[in-house]
Amino acid sequence: MPSGVHIHNVRGQLFAAAERVLVRDGPEALTSRAVTEEANCAKGVLHRHFTDFDTFLTELILDRVHGIEDRAAVLSAAAGTGGVVENLTEALRDLFGPVTVAIVALIIFRDGLRARLRQAGLTGIPLVMQATSALAAYLAAERELGRLSDDTDIDTLAPTLVGAAHLLFADRTSAPPRTAAIRRTVNGVVAGALRPPRA
Repeated sequence: MPSGVHIHNVRGQLFAAAERVLVRDGPEALTSRAVTEEANCAKGVLHRHFTDFDTFLTELILDRVHGIEDRAAVLSAAAGTGGVVENLTEALRDLFGPVTVAIVALIIFRDGLRARLRQAGLTGIPLVMQATSALAAYLAAERELGRLSDDTDIDTLAPTLVGAAHLLFADRTSAPPRTAAIRRTVNGVVAGALRPPRA
């Protein structure tokens, strides 16, 4: 590739290229060469902006983490509107898109990356942890509003929802689960905590 081609928003283009490679080919295919080829830029571009490839991947994941945190605020603001099951179903469809599922696989696949993420202050499996926190905040808001019972165990419900959703979405080779399947799963997890609508 010619090295003199100027790229606008280099980070964004490289991140988008990495996500496309991940979703299409899986974590084992993700290399700096694959990213720069996908972004149609010179091989040295990535290393001019990032110290090494794990630094690039760490920044990619941090960018995704911030995106989930932004969506968490929107989800919490939805408390008290619509149906609890419907809100959770939509949130899980949004949180577990193909890119998130592929990045979770990447984190599990690369030991060095997990160590780098811990140094950046991310514990557990990033994205999964933030998704769990987002759902917990929403559930807490709904409990406060009286749409969930006072004894609702949010610390159990939130990770159960995330784990069940991840199992539904985890197969990268097939189509994403249907909304009805996600709703069924959500209802099965939270039905015991729901209060009937007030007359």
